[in-house]
Amino acid sequence: MNIPLRRSPSDVSPCFTQLNPAKLILATSYFNFDKDNHERQQIQKLTDRSLDNQNKPEPQAQQPKAEIIPAQNQTPTQSQKQTKKPYRRYYNNRKKFRPSSGEPNQPPQQIQNFSFKKISIVVPFLNEEESLRPLYNEIKKTLRGISSDYEIIFVDDGSSDKSLNVVKEFARVDNKIHYFSFRTNYGKSAALQVAFKHVTGDAVITMDADLQDDPAEIPNLLKKLEEGYDLVSGWKKKRYDPIIKKLSSKFFNYITRLFTKVKIHDFNCGLKAYRKQVVQNIRVYGELHRYIPVLANWKGFSVSEVIVKHHPRRYGKTKFGITRFFKGFVDLITVIFTTRYIKRPMHLFGFVGFFIALIGFGINLLLAYEWFFVNPHSPIASRPIFFLGILLIIVGVQFFAIGLLGEILVHNFQDEKEYVIKEQK
Repeated sequence: MNIPLRRSPSDVSPCFTQLNPAKLILATSYFNFDKDNHERQQIQKLTDRSLDNQNKPEPQAQQPKAEIIPAQNQTPTQSQKQTKKPYRRYYNNRKKFRPSSGEPNQPPQQIQNFSFKKISIVVPFLNEEESLRPLYNEIKKTLRGISSDYEIIFVDDGSSDKSLNVVKEFARVDNKIHYFSFRTNYGKSAALQVAFKHVTGDAVITMDADLQDDPAEIPNLLKKLEEGYDLVSGWKKKRYDPIIKKLSSKFFNYITRLFTKVKIHDFNCGLKAYRKQVVQNIRVYGELHRYIPVLANWKGFSVSEVIVKHHPRRYGKTKFGITRFFKGFVDLITVIFTTRYIKRPMHLFGFVGFFIALIGFGINLLLAYEWFFVNPHSPIASRPIFFLGILLIIVGVQFFAIGLLGEILVHNFQDEKEYVIKEQK
């Protein structure tokens, strides 16, 4: 077999320049460039087929399918929408923060500076297991916007649910949490009195644990305190309570304002702010927590009020029934006596005794005049009004004697610590 000589690269067809060099040598070694066009066409088909095989991608080994994880910004499926818990807002009246378009990273609140170095938050509670966690989160959220140091004191008034365990969880992760737990239910006044003895802040905030008091009102109360007042009480001007409770509360506040001369609209609001000197000089017991503004005013402290938001109760039920209004009026008498006449009992008992004895003496004097000058033959000893006059004279003398005994006790147990000193040099 005669193998023809190779020609120059310029004489080779352009398609051969794209072949692999080894295949090109093998192909050109078996044909003769001087043969007819038929053989050239056969070689051209062979080269085109080799080019197709060369450009065909090699088969790859089958890889396991990767699990597709949806991105966070993808739209959740219908099943995810059903299992996802809806967000619940505990304070529906509060507007959400929406930053302006020019400042998307603007913080929701600015740090507010107050003259108080430390703020004490006092929260008495009774069976408020479901409310404590959202309340704690809202308080912490509000206090982050205040530059002052703080502490939160929870007082458990003998709860029978797991409220105390919830507070213990707070205390394990937050060293600013303190708590006290009563063995039995002693009342809100006892809970406040225990907390007042252990507060360390310059300003004290009290609030209920039922989520009806809004922690976002704390800065407003502190601003009012910095105006020079010693006690600032919240005024629930728009209340979310039954109509009977609203009307009875208005009547109760009106009577209290009339007899005590303290010009505020809501004496029993749980959201209040005090200076530390106030809580150190008042004593709260029984059901007197309703009259803390009256007790503070009697000690010489200035009292004011601010309008605060009120929210409907979300969990549980109220711990105060209809009997609290009857107890409130009895406590009002106690407050009036302790604030006005505790240091001068003769002014109360002496005046009442003198007035009663004067009525009895007037009745008997009228009977004596009738017996001497009108009807001398009519006996007065058989008339009931005669014995009424004698009884009133005896009761009046007894009241007068009680006033004297009270003055003796006040004189013997006088204590200079009971006087509140505002300034000294």
